[in-house]
Amino acid sequence: MSNSHDNTAPILRKTPLHAAHVDLGARMVSFAGYDMPVQYPTGILEEHTWTRNNASLFDISHMGQALVIAHDGRHETAAAALEALVPADILNLAPGQQRYTQLLNATGGIIDDLMVTRPTESAIAAGTLMLVINAARKDIDCAHIAKYLAASSRLEPLPERALLALQGPKSGDVLGALCPESRALLFMQATRAKIASYECYISRSGYTGEDGFEISVAAKDAAGLWQTLLASDAVRPCGLGARDSLRLEAGLCLYGHELDETTSPVEAGLVWSIQKRRRIDGGYLGAERVAKELASAPARVRVGILPAGRPPARDGTEILSENGEQIGIVTSGGYAPTLKRPIAMGYVPPLYAEPTTSVRLRVRGALLDARVVTLPFVPHSYRRSA
Repeated sequence: MSNSHDNTAPILRKTPLHAAHVDLGARMVSFAGYDMPVQYPTGILEEHTWTRNNASLFDISHMGQALVIAHDGRHETAAAALEALVPADILNLAPGQQRYTQLLNATGGIIDDLMVTRPTESAIAAGTLMLVINAARKDIDCAHIAKYLAASSRLEPLPERALLALQGPKSGDVLGALCPESRALLFMQATRAKIASYECYISRSGYTGEDGFEISVAAKDAAGLWQTLLASDAVRPCGLGARDSLRLEAGLCLYGHELDETTSPVEAGLVWSIQKRRRIDGGYLGAERVAKELASAPARVRVGILPAGRPPARDGTEILSENGEQIGIVTSGGYAPTLKRPIAMGYVPPLYAEPTTSVRLRVRGALLDARVVTLPFVPHSYRRSA
C-alpha cells in the first residue's frame, strides 16, 4: 500500500454540519461532491426503524436552494417564467403552498426533479418562488434555468442557506413544541417562522413517506438548530443510508436511478404532478413528448417489484419475462427493513406492468422469481388534514 498522497482525489465540499456529524461518530462518504454521513454508530437498520416510529433528523444541506424573482414583483410573472421550464401548474399555487415538479429538456427528459414553493407574501418579496433542487444536479439546473428563464425574472441561488429534514410520526409534536406555527401546516404547505430563536422557512414535506418537515435556515444557524432539535428524546440523527431505504419503501424516485435525461414524467409514473391545465395547454420544454405519451402509452413504465426469497436485486439487475426475454432493468433495489424482505423498482413495457404479473430477475447469474406490485411498498403517512 502506498503512503503517497493522491493529488487526483476530488476535494469534497462540507455542509455547515460536517463537524457535528464527525462528533457523533458518523461514517462519512462521498456523495454528490460532498462529505456526507451515510450512517451513525447505531446503524442503518436502527435509523430506518427509528424514523418509522419516532423522529429522525437529516442533514440535507448539500441540496440546492434558489429563488426565481420576477422583476415586477408579481407572482404571475414569476410563475409564467418557471412554467416554461416545468410541467406543473405554478400559476395557481396559493401563498404558502409547495408543489413537486420536474425540470425538462427539449425532448421531454428529466433534467432534475424539484420542489417549488410560493412563499406567503409577508415572508419574502412578492413575485418570488423558492426552489429546492438535487445536490448532484444543482450546477446543471442553475445553468439550464438561467439560460431559458424569461427576461422578466431572474434566478438567485442561495448558497448561504442550510437545509434540515425532521421526519417521522413524532416530528409534528417535536417541532410543534419549539414552533407552534408549524402545527397548522398540512402536507405541502410552508411558512416562515422561528424555531426556538432561529429564523427558518418550514415546509411540511419530505422524502421518507412519513409525516415530517424540511427546514431552511441560515448556514450560520444550522449547528445551533441541529442541536436544538436533537435535544428531544424522540429525535436521533439519521444518514443517507436510511434515507435511501426509506424513500425506496415509499416508492419515491431518486435522480440517476429512476430519473434521468432520457426518462419522461409519464414513464416515471409522475403524471399526478402535472395538473390538468398543463396537460391541456402545454407550453413548456418537452411538452410535445409528454402530450404524446399521455395520449398513447409510453414504451415503458416504472413499477414496483417484489423478489421471491432473500437475495436483493440491486440497480442494474435485468428484468425478464417468464419466457426469458429481457424486458427491463431494476433502477433501485435493496432490503426493506419495515417489510423484512427485498424490494425493487424498475422499468418494464406496459404489457408487463399490471400488478401480480410474474417476472424474473437475473441476480448473480441466477434467475429468481418475482412479481410486479403497486407502489408504494409502505403506505405514506403524510398529514393531509387537520
